[in-house]
Amino acid sequence: MLPPSRLMRVADLVIPWVVGLFLILVAVDESDGSAPIVVGSAVVLAVVQGAALRWRRSHPERVMAVVLVAGLGYLLLIPEAVLPVAGFFALGSLASARPPRVSLVGLAALLSTSAVNFVTATVEDAVFTTAFIVAVWALGEAARSRRLAIAEAARRAVGEEQARIARELHDVIAHSVSIIIVQAAAAEDVFERRPDQARAALGSIERSARDALGELRRLLGAVRPGPEESAGAPRPGLDALDALAAPLHAGGLTVEVHREGEATPLPAGVDLSAYRIVQEALTNTVRHARASRADVTVRYRPDALEIDVRDDGVAPPRNSGGQGHGLIGMGERAALLGGVVEAGPAPGGGYRVHARLPLGTSR
Repeated sequence: MLPPSRLMRVADLVIPWVVGLFLILVAVDESDGSAPIVVGSAVVLAVVQGAALRWRRSHPERVMAVVLVAGLGYLLLIPEAVLPVAGFFALGSLASARPPRVSLVGLAALLSTSAVNFVTATVEDAVFTTAFIVAVWALGEAARSRRLAIAEAARRAVGEEQARIARELHDVIAHSVSIIIVQAAAAEDVFERRPDQARAALGSIERSARDALGELRRLLGAVRPGPEESAGAPRPGLDALDALAAPLHAGGLTVEVHREGEATPLPAGVDLSAYRIVQEALTNTVRHARASRADVTVRYRPDALEIDVRDDGVAPPRNSGGQGHGLIGMGERAALLGGVVEAGPAPGGGYRVHARLPLGTSR
């Protein structure tokens, strides 16, 4: 079976010939007793109409005008030719390519041209032709609307993907840079007294920078893959929480990861979003809370995954700009999965981020 693009090219070549030959045969068949000049003129007009259809996609307005003029002359010379065949194709292409404010003009003009049938043909034939012309316009307009809807859906998908990548970049950069800053400060504090601890902090800085660079390459490779980029590169998930927490120890933040319930395979969207929510919550702890300890609890429920991140630091002020953007990002991630994120001061002190991600509505 030929692909649609090939079929369209074949149709563009065949339709003008078929329509032209059909109109010529009608003119010859219905010309009994007519003067040779009448038959010859009808044949010329038939050729003009068929040839014009060759450009109906690239120049629909001009083709419509040529077909209207030639078709009216043809209909006056051959009244038995009730159906404006060339007009059908010209109007369909016009309606498919142009908005109604343009195509309706072509519809009205073709209806006016075919109104000659009410004088030269039966009422039934004239009414059928009128209804058929309107149906052709409706089909062309439906094709145009469907094409616009597909294009709009594609633009919306691109926008959503760009927003997702922007959130990913924010999470990766904010988390990694915050860890590097804390570790660099810790290394400076103990550089003279504890060179071994300073060396460990510097090593952690290097690992954090390499991990961030790898994440950025993965994200950018998904947008514009290069010869060395792998589209199937694994995304981080809850299995990587221990690795996420490890660099924070060198910066002075003790992170404990707890898991409750039976760990089950998670949908990719839930797994990635849960990891990013934990990452953003720990980033906010490092940047704003001045905490010494954070506990991350992952609860596997039958119908949902729950994430709980608590620290022993101080709650950030309500007008904290960085925290605000982080909470918005976490909330957007959860909302895309039908879940919710709650954040605020913990009852016993410190700060708490709680997320619930349903497992049945993940996308």
